[in-house]
Amino acid sequence: MTEFSIANRRYGYLHERKWPSEAIDMHHVMVRKSNGKGFFVFFSALIVLANASYLLLVKNKSISVLLWSFFLSVFLVKLMFWKRVMKESVMVMPTFGVQLETHYLSGRIVRRFVPIDKILKPVLLECVSPITCYWSLSLLLRGEAELMLVFKELRPPVKMLIPIWKALCCASGIKEGSDTLKDVS
Repeated sequence: MTEFSIANRRYGYLHERKWPSEAIDMHHVMVRKSNGKGFFVFFSALIVLANASYLLLVKNKSISVLLWSFFLSVFLVKLMFWKRVMKESVMVMPTFGVQLETHYLSGRIVRRFVPIDKILKPVLLECVSPITCYWSLSLLLRGEAELMLVFKELRPPVKMLIPIWKALCCASGIKEGSDTLKDVS
């Protein structure tokens, strides 16, 4: 049963609960389709092939130029679409743990499982660089020196991260205080 959804220009957020006992709390962040990138990649590949065909037919260059441009076009298209992420999901099971899933356009799914007793605290972090500023959701784990990113590929906005953060806090038994969320809201 779908309970809550948010959408913006780049991402869509969907919150659903499975089964009547509501034991599994699922959060999905999906990338909204953009035809502009696909059109640009295929158009640039077409230009490379047209240029190579022109060199082959009009300038009497060797066929190796055509073959190299064909391989370059295939490489560019594959590079742009091979590791493209469709959605990332967080499945919160309060008695067992948290399963993190990344769904790629190629059909590959990467799953990671974190037991609930290993989670010390879910953390919302503001990441600032000279070029950009974004929020990330991480898990502070027992026995680990580094934080574990919940969304490895995507950078959803903070309004999509807050319900996931609250569900992780609730599942791990941590009370979210007013001081932990005052800067985010």
